[in-house]
Amino acid sequence: MATKHEQILQYIESLPVGDKISVRRIAKELQVSEGTAYRAIKEAESQRYVSTIERVGTIRIEKKKKENIERLTFAEVVNIVDGQVLGGKSGLHKTLTKFVIGAMQLDDMMRYTDAGSLLIVGNRTKAHFTALKAGAAVLITGGFEASEMLKKSADELELPIISTSYDTFTVATMINRAIYDQLIKKEILFIEDIYVPYQETDFLKVTDEVKSYHDQNTKTTHGGFPVIDANQKLVGIVTARDVIGIDHNESIEKIMTKNPLTVSMKTSVATAGHRMIWEGIDLMPVVNDAGNLEGVISRQDVLKALQLAQRQPQHGETIDDIVKSQMKVLDENDLAVEFTVTPQMTNQFGAISYGAFTTLLAEVGNHVLKKNKRGDSVAENMTIYFIKPMQMDSVITVKPSILDMSRKFVKMEFDVYQSTLLVGKAMMMFQLLER
Repeated sequence: MATKHEQILQYIESLPVGDKISVRRIAKELQVSEGTAYRAIKEAESQRYVSTIERVGTIRIEKKKKENIERLTFAEVVNIVDGQVLGGKSGLHKTLTKFVIGAMQLDDMMRYTDAGSLLIVGNRTKAHFTALKAGAAVLITGGFEASEMLKKSADELELPIISTSYDTFTVATMINRAIYDQLIKKEILFIEDIYVPYQETDFLKVTDEVKSYHDQNTKTTHGGFPVIDANQKLVGIVTARDVIGIDHNESIEKIMTKNPLTVSMKTSVATAGHRMIWEGIDLMPVVNDAGNLEGVISRQDVLKALQLAQRQPQHGETIDDIVKSQMKVLDENDLAVEFTVTPQMTNQFGAISYGAFTTLLAEVGNHVLKKNKRGDSVAENMTIYFIKPMQMDSVITVKPSILDMSRKFVKMEFDVYQSTLLVGKAMMMFQLLER
């Protein structure tokens, strides 16, 4: 039987998109405490079923699919620009396809404005009405108000009229940055994108016997199964290694591995993959905050997802991407790498930042290990010395050398030069990832 928390989430999910939600309404309709209702609404917000907007309240929104994550809803625009909704609140859940800056004649402006657009403009009333008729929402900059007739028209068409105190250029920059951030997020796969949900998961119960494992194994050919109690809470995991030589009448509870490694929906696929490789496991349960089983991931699922991500076109550049783009291998024999310090890589003093420098050294180290056919690795610890500042636009050369290499770990030293001047040194230890 579902808990009250789960019942509330199911109820919220069943509400029509655009419906307004409040703690008091949920508490009254489902006969629960306001505290329980509040926690469930916050959970629904984290799962992207609802959105809370200042001066509007919490509304049911359409959960965005991963492939459309770069699309912003008008509700999110309100939050980004610290805006106020003047009309058309029922259309806040809709997504904008593009934004148009109204810095031209009306006829020219309307050539670029169509259904799903967001027109960013000042107090040009005629442009506001024309945009609404074209199916576009309107963002009024400079803190200007809208007429009552415009508000009424926005309510009828279910297209938001938003007002913000920022100027047009600032607003466009803020929205563009938000879209760019979303593009970076799109490239990061999470467990929620690849897991096998509970309804499709093969599992054992804590009251089962070893015979049940063999029956499930014959039926599914899977080698491991999560073990749950009567409340769907994960209590252990059973694999082929656990049942070797064990009597079929033995209790699962006695032979299972208790407190197994787990992941949550918001764990990145890369993190889960590293943990599975380090620990040598092929199956990981996915649990929620209460410890209930949400589903499972297998090593095969993780590898397929990572291979798919590598084939996707890259959109938003992260710091790691920028660092990699500046690396140039000078000599394949001693593996020296040249690097140009760009403005994005610097701190407030105009010198290379600590984060960019450590990223550079880790990338150079990974390059060296791949050249030595040691596969993937993770930097486990490091000691770094800044001997001289490495200023913006300066060209530096990183010369790595392997000090010690074992089956699991590699110790590496780095000398960093600007021309012939030694400007930095580092010692790093990498953990090798077994395939």
